[in-house]
Amino acid sequence: MKTTIDIPDVLYKKVKIHAIETGRTLKDIVLASLIKELEPASSRPIAGPSFMEKRKISPAFSKLDADGAFTPRSTDRDVTDLISTDRDGR
Repeated sequence: MKTTIDIPDVLYKKVKIHAIETGRTLKDIVLASLIKELEPASSRPIAGPSFMEKRKISPAFSKLDADGAFTPRSTDRDVTDLISTDRDGR
């Protein structure tokens, strides 16, 4: 059966992003959510790992991170200073 529902924009954006991250369709997520809502709490499965826990980080990124490539150094300029300099140059 087809139906029409109004979904607030913020919620729609969140569920659409979730659908893309999990490789599912919006329809699949809505149906799974309805099924979860209607089944008894005792039969619900325990939540699995989150997207962040399941993601695969490339070895190159892991090496750079371990080497401190993303850690600010004392010689680095402050972001607000960089933005001000950029704006002044326009």
